[in-house]
Amino acid sequence: MATIVRSHCKINLGLYIGAPRPDGFHELATVYQTLELHDLVTITAKYTYKEKTRFIRITSNDDRVPTDSRNTAWKAVELALQEKDEYAEVDIHIEKRLPVQGGLGGGSANAVAALIGLERELHPNPRVLKPSKWTTESPWKEMGIGISYWPARLLDIAGRVGSDVPLFLIGGTILGLDRGQEVYPLPDQGPTWCIVATPSIGVSTPQAFRDWDSLCTAEGLTPKASTDKLKELSRAYASAFSEAKHAGSSGVPASDRDLAGRQGSALVRTGITSWIQNDFERVVFPQHPSLAEIKRLLAASDTPEAALHASLSGSGSALFGLYLTRRHAQAAQERLTAAGVESQITQTLPRSKYWTEMIVE
Repeated sequence: MATIVRSHCKINLGLYIGAPRPDGFHELATVYQTLELHDLVTITAKYTYKEKTRFIRITSNDDRVPTDSRNTAWKAVELALQEKDEYAEVDIHIEKRLPVQGGLGGGSANAVAALIGLERELHPNPRVLKPSKWTTESPWKEMGIGISYWPARLLDIAGRVGSDVPLFLIGGTILGLDRGQEVYPLPDQGPTWCIVATPSIGVSTPQAFRDWDSLCTAEGLTPKASTDKLKELSRAYASAFSEAKHAGSSGVPASDRDLAGRQGSALVRTGITSWIQNDFERVVFPQHPSLAEIKRLLAASDTPEAALHASLSGSGSALFGLYLTRRHAQAAQERLTAAGVESQITQTLPRSKYWTEMIVE
């Protein structure tokens, strides 16, 4: 029987990038946040121990999705089977509802969804192991599937697939360090209304990094100086989001049924939204001025419906705005529609809800 998994996307609440390292990668500090928006990934798998073969087949409703070994879901499943010395025939169908290459981590989320579906198909009732390097008991237990290997090994597999894959093994609000693959759960925030704008324009991530490297050279930013700055920022992130969690404990007026939760007012009271930013905007916006205009429409800083925070997500081209009420979010969506920009209204997705709603029963 097939397993259907909701493959939720992410936004970057803040993204700071360091100078290029000798290995060609970039040190960064970011805060990931999962959203309710998702693809659907359907997995069927059966053992093939007699034949000792591994066969992976991928299909999709979107012809832009790779259906061979370039696909992150393919890579994740292949690595997982190799890691455990298992042989299986695996079919994966990806129903795309998220934009392809939009900075929302859709492909990376598909990889984790495929891993979870594979576990449920091949190990429906394994012995649940004590987590390693995980702050709480594995959320997989809540889904009734347990885990068949240590979370640290699972995170390693995810990191080998892609830098922003491991975050989807945690969900909620997450601190990402190193290349983004070193992930730590931050205190979870309540749901907040969100508008995700998906312009038709495309942004090349490799080109964005090349432009960033040129900017670092022009400004004299060295790897050591940027590493020191990123360490300081990572501590500030952890502290600020912890404060936001406590600040939200008093809540917001219950009479406003439009409110999504406590996160919005908490973020405002702690001042986080006044300093978090996305460094990619410094190089992407000059190349694509229309994206800067979309951010302005999302922010609406001179109106009563102003966003709590608006930003590019990753290197783009998707942008997002966070709002105190659904009414404010709808006003932002109307501004975008008038400008001919497609968008979707959603909410941020806390960790507990991320895991309990992942499997489609």
